[in-house]
Amino acid sequence: MSEPAAKAGFEERAALLLAVRQAGVRDISVMRAIEAVPREAFTPYKFRDLANRNMALPLGCGQAMSRPADLGRRIEALRVGRGHRVLEVGTGSGYGAAILARLAREVVTLERYETLSIEAARRLAALPAANAAARHADGLAPAPALGEFDRIIVQAALDAPPAALIEILTPGGALVYVRRESDEGETRPRQRLIKVDRIEGGELRETDLGPHSLGMAVIGVAKAL
Repeated sequence: MSEPAAKAGFEERAALLLAVRQAGVRDISVMRAIEAVPREAFTPYKFRDLANRNMALPLGCGQAMSRPADLGRRIEALRVGRGHRVLEVGTGSGYGAAILARLAREVVTLERYETLSIEAARRLAALPAANAAARHADGLAPAPALGEFDRIIVQAALDAPPAALIEILTPGGALVYVRRESDEGETRPRQRLIKVDRIEGGELRETDLGPHSLGMAVIGVAKAL
């Protein structure tokens, strides 16, 4: 790589991290994890030159990589610790799982599209992220054999968290998802970041963390597919 190209790459990477910071992500461990994981390693080849920009990118199967700033906010809200076992619903490219793997003891990520699951598993192995496993499965109805999780993150908008996910959340555990909300007459549902804590004894406590975008609009870029 030439010196000008290397300098441009460094500047783009710095700008990406600044965008994540400006989105409100303050947790140092999350910022370090994002800094350590090269997004280009998880970006489809034809869009690799855009990997270090804070924008959503197409993946195929009608899916997309979230903007890093939005992904960072969701991961920060999860409050992942080194001893935690984490379930990610919606693997996509595997980028989110790679970031989570730097924060948690173990990460299991489920993807309903087999093609995406296979590609994500390959990318995670190449990184490597030895404590992250990508599986082809319906993340909203996980198999009981997967066991329980201390943290669960859903990389999709839902009306409410599925009971199947709440059931496998350990006491003291937390689940983060994006809730769809719309008033009559609205053409585009609003989205809010929601955290659900499972209190000791099984009680659930829900916290609304404010407006949130999944950041998956790929207008313009998608036309290149």
